[in-house]
Amino acid sequence: MYALAINGSPRKGGNTDNMLQTVLEPLKGAGWETEQCQLGGKQVRGCTACMKCWENRDLKCVLKNDQFNEVFEKMVRADAIIIGTPTYFTDVTAEIKALIDRAGFVALANDGLFGGKIGAAVVAVRRGGGIQAFDTINHLFQISRMIVPGSTYWNLGFGLHKEEVLEDAEGMANMKNLGQNIAWLGKAIKPHMDSFPQVESQVSEG
Repeated sequence: MYALAINGSPRKGGNTDNMLQTVLEPLKGAGWETEQCQLGGKQVRGCTACMKCWENRDLKCVLKNDQFNEVFEKMVRADAIIIGTPTYFTDVTAEIKALIDRAGFVALANDGLFGGKIGAAVVAVRRGGGIQAFDTINHLFQISRMIVPGSTYWNLGFGLHKEEVLEDAEGMANMKNLGQNIAWLGKAIKPHMDSFPQVESQVSEG
């Protein structure tokens, strides 16, 4: 099985990075293929609502010259998608918001590609506002019919300076537990994925 962690922070080696690595450790130990994809600081345009993904249904976004289609291809292949972000003005980074808007739309246009995948949100926060960022990511998972595992707390880690989150013992323990829960859930649902109910793509107007 394959777990993809997407880092929406532009700070490599920062708090979000450390949290995602901790989530992936139990998955590696369980024999999963794991990958962390650096999205923060990269060029990712926002959705233009051109509706071409609904016309073409070719698993791609027509917007070119950015990182989106490369990351989306990995998301389609993944059994588990972990999206991490720092908290910017009580929400996700611009790169993660662009990813949510475009990936969610392209997946829905192609018969709900994310349905049955495991989705987990991870948020680094200095003090407040992390829950809204956490909710923003989970909105993508829920409308996509993904399966969201719980953990010992909301998936927040507290820290401002680089690697300061490592001092948040409770937060880091939660990240480890989250990884363990994803590994258990993946093992439980994998034999049944072929029977996951399919839906016809549709979009309402107005």
